[in-house]
Amino acid sequence: MNAARNAPQRSDLVLLPLGGASEIGMNCYLYGTGDPQAREWLMVDLGVKFGDESEPGIDVVLPDLSFIENERQSLAGIVLTHAHEDHLGALPWLWRKLGVPVYCTPFAAALLSVKLQEFGLAEEVPLRVRPVGAVFSAGPFDLEFVAVTHSIPEPTALLIRTAQGTVVHSGDWKIDRMPAITPDMNEARLRAIGDQGIDAFICDSTNVLKEGHSPSESDVAATLDRIIANAPRRVAVTTFASHVGRITSAVASARRAGRDIVVAGRAMRNVIEAARATGYLRDAGDFLDEEAFGYLPPERVMLLCTGSQGEPRAAIARIAEDNHPHVALEEGDIVIFSSKTIPGNEKAVSAVLNNLARLGIDAITSDDALVHTSGHPRRGELRELYEWLSPRAVVPVHGEPRHLRAQAVFARSCGIAEAVIADNGSIIRLAPAPTTIIDEAPAGRLHVDGRLIVPAEDGPARHRRRLSFSGIAVVTIVIDRKDNLATDPQVTIEGLPAFDGNGQEMAGMLAEVAGDVFDSIPRPRRRDAANLSETLRIAVRRAANDVWGKKPVCRVVIHRL
Repeated sequence: MNAARNAPQRSDLVLLPLGGASEIGMNCYLYGTGDPQAREWLMVDLGVKFGDESEPGIDVVLPDLSFIENERQSLAGIVLTHAHEDHLGALPWLWRKLGVPVYCTPFAAALLSVKLQEFGLAEEVPLRVRPVGAVFSAGPFDLEFVAVTHSIPEPTALLIRTAQGTVVHSGDWKIDRMPAITPDMNEARLRAIGDQGIDAFICDSTNVLKEGHSPSESDVAATLDRIIANAPRRVAVTTFASHVGRITSAVASARRAGRDIVVAGRAMRNVIEAARATGYLRDAGDFLDEEAFGYLPPERVMLLCTGSQGEPRAAIARIAEDNHPHVALEEGDIVIFSSKTIPGNEKAVSAVLNNLARLGIDAITSDDALVHTSGHPRRGELRELYEWLSPRAVVPVHGEPRHLRAQAVFARSCGIAEAVIADNGSIIRLAPAPTTIIDEAPAGRLHVDGRLIVPAEDGPARHRRRLSFSGIAVVTIVIDRKDNLATDPQVTIEGLPAFDGNGQEMAGMLAEVAGDVFDSIPRPRRRDAANLSETLRIAVRRAANDVWGKKPVCRVVIHRL
């Protein structure tokens, strides 16, 4: 930890974001309480972020927990606010580094249990399942799961009380007074908490740039009802697999239209099983496996499928490429994208839409009709919750820097006395007042690369990115006992043009350069392998740049006889 800027010597309550304070996703927050030299800690959420084009070969990004790994004896537990991947998806990857109890609601436990089974952790991780509304403790932290509304069952805000202060961690939320599934947002309890007084509100910033209120799930349900009732042939609905409320609405519409329901996609099936095991979708009727799809009349079937974000191996992407083993759509069928395209996924989603168009299949997105609504608060909802809670301070999280700044400015305009913008690694004193950044701690990212967890800062993805821009040239030379070339240099290229502008073979030209440079080096200096390798590397890169305009990665392999 760096030297404190303004570190208090008395007991305090602090927040340390390890993820979620500079991006949407990878939520991971530490709350610390007690003496600054010996704080006890509580982790809230442990989520993933998914890799993007800047991270080639990386599907999953994790928060770096090195700070709390060194303090694990002081970690009271991990509390999960809800079951979305960006809030619990990192737990199976990283739990062994911490080894503490995990507190969550029944639905989150059902989904998490599937993941733990896949990782061989089902018998190791101590799950402490608590219902929405539960009051419980972890170390010096008195906690309460408070019901909010979001796009998944059992989302909660977390009330955190310590001897040093009281805060509310919002989790993901919106105000929806007509949600598709219960429980409703517990406005009365949130108002009561505000009446008792809280020091700080740590709040979701995702939709702060939008005015007004998010549409209700009931509005989306009405749109789905109309589209499905009027569809002349097959209907496919793709949405976030975890969106049980949206699944509930789509299923109800299909049943009213007299349609059987087929499910395609492992993630969707897992969520449906978890939902039914915890009391949801029990009136939805039977779901058919994808093998049944081709045997059903076109006007009597609705397909629920994964792939709303254009994932290449998901059901709707394979259907759009016309290579799914059991499901095929035809001209006149309809696909409803009941989702928002997450930033970074635009190209992948566009590719699926174009493939559907080539098959003559109509696609309906949120640009065409109200087939999706966000699970995050707009400014009108933020203002309402500020009024209910009346916090002394707001700390914006769950957003990019522009979202965090916008919420800080908005909170002050709503009469909140203090609003602090922090980054991952900032240690923010929440109580006693004033709320301010007092220190910093290590924070960063890790990549899941295949089966391994590797550094993000200077790991394989960084080197793959370099290779994707300019390719690689590998120079191989064989030196005899007299320090002469035993044979002509060989150059192997990947990702470079095969020929230069004059039609000369690129590898051959670079090999000639390597040979000429080698011959120009005095024989005694040829015995210095490091110097020889660097001289050849620089010369070959320069030669490639002269004819191509790019400098490839270059490696030199030296063999001595």
